[in-house]
Amino acid sequence: MLPLPEENDMRFIKWIGVLCALCLAVSATDAAEPVLDESQFLGNTRQLTYSGKRAGEGYFSENGTALIFQSEREPDNPFYQIYLMDLKSGDTHRVSTGVGKTTCAFFRPGTDEVLYASTHHDRFATAKQAEELEFRASGKERRYSWDYDKAMDIFSAHRDGSNLRQLTDAPGYDAEASYSPDGTRIVFCSLRDAYPKSKLAPQELKLLEMDAAYFGEIYIMNADGSNQQRLTDRPGYDGGPFFTPDGQHIVWRHFTPDGSKADIYTMRTDGSRVKRLTDFDSMSWAPYFHPSGAYVIFASNKFGFSNFELFLVDAAGRHEPVRVTHTDGFDGLPVFSPDGNTLCWTSNRNSQDVSQLYLAEWNHQAAIAAIAAAPESRRAKGSDSDDTARDKASPYGLKNDTESSIRKHIEFLADDALEGRMTGSEGAKQAADYIAERFAQLGLKPVGASSGSDAYFQEFEFTAGRKLIPNENRFWLIRETGDARLESAPTEDEEDARLESAPTEDGEGSRLESAPTEDEQAAVPNAHAGYGHKSAETLEFGVETDFMPLSFSRNGVVEGEVVFVGYGLTVPGEMGVGYDSYAGIDVTDKIVVALRYVPEAVEPERRQQLNRYAGHRYKAMQARERGAKAFLVVAGPNSPNAGKLIPLDVDNSLADSGIIAASISDTVANALFAPSGKQLKAVQSGLDVENPHFVGQFALPNVTIKITVSIEKVKKTARNVIGLLPPENPSPDAEYIVIGAHYDGLGYGETGSLARKDEEGQIHNGADDNASGTAVVLELAARLSKMHEAHSVGGLPGPDIERHSGPEPIKRGILFALWSGEEIGIIGSSHFVENPVVPLEQLVAYLNFDMVGRLENNSLILQGVGSSSAWPALIERQNVPVGFNLTLQADPYLPTDVTAFYPKKVPVLNFFTGGHEDYHRPTDDVETLNYEGMAQVVALGDGLVLEMATAAERPEYVEVERHQTGGGSRDTLRAYLGTIPDYSTDIAGVKLSGVRAGGPADKAGLRGGDVIVEFGGQQIANIYDYTFALDAVKIGEPVEVVVLRVGKRVTLTVIPEARN
Repeated sequence: MLPLPEENDMRFIKWIGVLCALCLAVSATDAAEPVLDESQFLGNTRQLTYSGKRAGEGYFSENGTALIFQSEREPDNPFYQIYLMDLKSGDTHRVSTGVGKTTCAFFRPGTDEVLYASTHHDRFATAKQAEELEFRASGKERRYSWDYDKAMDIFSAHRDGSNLRQLTDAPGYDAEASYSPDGTRIVFCSLRDAYPKSKLAPQELKLLEMDAAYFGEIYIMNADGSNQQRLTDRPGYDGGPFFTPDGQHIVWRHFTPDGSKADIYTMRTDGSRVKRLTDFDSMSWAPYFHPSGAYVIFASNKFGFSNFELFLVDAAGRHEPVRVTHTDGFDGLPVFSPDGNTLCWTSNRNSQDVSQLYLAEWNHQAAIAAIAAAPESRRAKGSDSDDTARDKASPYGLKNDTESSIRKHIEFLADDALEGRMTGSEGAKQAADYIAERFAQLGLKPVGASSGSDAYFQEFEFTAGRKLIPNENRFWLIRETGDARLESAPTEDEEDARLESAPTEDGEGSRLESAPTEDEQAAVPNAHAGYGHKSAETLEFGVETDFMPLSFSRNGVVEGEVVFVGYGLTVPGEMGVGYDSYAGIDVTDKIVVALRYVPEAVEPERRQQLNRYAGHRYKAMQARERGAKAFLVVAGPNSPNAGKLIPLDVDNSLADSGIIAASISDTVANALFAPSGKQLKAVQSGLDVENPHFVGQFALPNVTIKITVSIEKVKKTARNVIGLLPPENPSPDAEYIVIGAHYDGLGYGETGSLARKDEEGQIHNGADDNASGTAVVLELAARLSKMHEAHSVGGLPGPDIERHSGPEPIKRGILFALWSGEEIGIIGSSHFVENPVVPLEQLVAYLNFDMVGRLENNSLILQGVGSSSAWPALIERQNVPVGFNLTLQADPYLPTDVTAFYPKKVPVLNFFTGGHEDYHRPTDDVETLNYEGMAQVVALGDGLVLEMATAAERPEYVEVERHQTGGGSRDTLRAYLGTIPDYSTDIAGVKLSGVRAGGPADKAGLRGGDVIVEFGGQQIANIYDYTFALDAVKIGEPVEVVVLRVGKRVTLTVIPEARN
């Protein structure tokens, strides 16, 4: 039930800044005559009310002879009051007190009583009236706004206004109430759960201030106000409830969290069996059943932002809605007379363009025929309501708090305060603590040796990045001015002598003994002449100001002549597609200088082609493969970040690139170019247009460079969070199901970010990737622990679960695991399978949830289905009540945590709602998610796990011979070998944890434990080298691979295949 519409206002449209809580009034339009189409359902349409400024929201008495409604018609009160009209005599009298604001009246069947909501007991009520009257008297206009007055409560009274009794007194708005057909119960809307404000999180406080309606929920109580119970718990405004004619269900409208759309729902009077009747992609509200129970009439702005019309939908939601009215403006708040032959509604279809009550004869038979002829609805074609499915999916149907719980988890995990949850960060620690606290609250058993919430943690060490070793990174530029050679600059041997030993891969080793003092550095903060005489000058540039080692650089000292190679790109293909910055120039034993990024003036499609080969690592590797001593990169004057250094960002690779690499400032670049007489800007401009006649690679004469690089790895500790729901009869050989998701993110986008130019450096909250999966696992833990608890005490349901039918005994335990380190190489889950808390052979299946927050068109992707012959039938059975449109993909080798489990002979299944443009960007935030869809994912996961936990047989493991289709996969490599890299090792090369059965690597004789050190003639120092090398091979042509096997070099030949 909704308050009455006002002129020049549109309710619930947050995206135009109208924060209304009253039902909608439309923008002023010219008076419109009803068109002939309305005669299909309406006859003898007439205006019923004329008195007062406006009137609306009328409801019939049980015998249809009276109407109770609200109107502004008291001279000393500008707000609505409640009136009762005798439809035979036309007599009208006020029922409410005349003080304060009132709304939403209703007759109690079989009695002389009515109810309505009022603020008359507010001690400021009369002052508010006077203030409003004074404002209106000033001639000013204000956009009408219903304020969800927290003093609004529900009252009952006799029809003459006597015997007034207060039924609700909770803080916050209570209104929109109606009686059940037998008069024993009342259903209403309340905002009480937003109070006291002190319990709200900062984000919730902001919501309360901007849009209090968001907190509206449906409640039910006895007619005397006793036994008040909440029925809904979903993000977004739930309100306007009425009982169905048989009193067994409630119909209401639910708004999306942003308030821009609403649809019609029904549920049982205990809050179960929620069913969605409309999916109308508009603002559909004010539903009311026909007395026959065959259909619902409601209002919607389907055909125009400010044009609300009446529509019909069948009681099952099987057909598309049928339009009833065709008059521009506002038609809403429709109700039927008890005999079903008359319709009363609120409309501004009059010359004054003000809201008044209208009556018309109703053609029930025409309505039935029109609904039967209407097209089948989208929801009927696909499946039952997702909300219905949620109840069906498990033997224990939880109350409708799934979406709310999921949202609360995500709002915490994806809050700016956690700064993107980068593995090893403080934000990730807070996320892990939050998860452990939830596990403890749910009664899950810890698996660690510590006590308290720490016992849920499994710690592991990882490489968090690199850092400079103080005073051991130096850069000299020597410019010759004559024939004499440099005499006093340190030689390479002399500089090497300054190192006791080079830092080891783990950062250990001595520092430079004769590094410049702080006073010496202060005397030459950026560059100075040194060592040389009149025939040469030596400039020393400062680290972090004019040069910065790249995070993947090797340590050491190099000196050499300098060659400029344009953008440093090597792209395979013919002219116009390919690109070779090294054509015609020898860089052997030289120091290469390249521009950052790709040519700036190319078309977007060309830029996309080149970007694939523009990574710093790839450019450095190309220089190394051509014999260069070092690789320097500069952001040219035409590029973003012109002249700026590349920060020593997070780099989680476990080996360096095998070449000294650094970024340089424009100051250094200009100094390099000066002896040649060339200008960097002019050179870049020629390269930017891909002029085929422009020479963009050349030696830089009369300059040499000497660089000392010394960086070390930064080791950090991260934590998996693991909780156990044990089997009913634990034993040493008990079997377990693992349910997991990664909770780590990208932080500020230090690595792996796809942030656009204006988004760089912002927090990547990772709402979909992967707060969504984490929240789903937490909700599954909540559901399954409740079920487990109920079953363990003899099947007695808890207070908030409805027992439909009890499950079989739970034979298998369930491990809930939230991983860290996925975004930097599935490190956390890899650590788990190498250090399992139960023997791996006792794991029967792993279910992973990664990016499950963007459900569209009811389409869910399940990946890894080929890992077990049991999956297809199991999925089919459990999806029947849930009703997803599923895409099943066989490939279990995916760029997510399932890849840690499958090689260990554990059947896997990955849940994925698909990629989107916000992936790995700061825009992947809370408001972009489909919480209703995630509740569906929970329902399907719940059913699958329960069946596996109680089944006699475990899912059979199947070796997948080769890669299948990857429509939902984020794996983009084109050539297929079937190797499975081990991301957790700290060695040079790429160690394999396994190979795919029947794949090219398997056929060639590669095996788990091999370390690839050469591929196709290229040195392989790390996973990046391997990725680039694999992308460069040709399908079907043999490639020589060198591996280390038990310390010995073994040469094999593999023939790459194309991915299907």
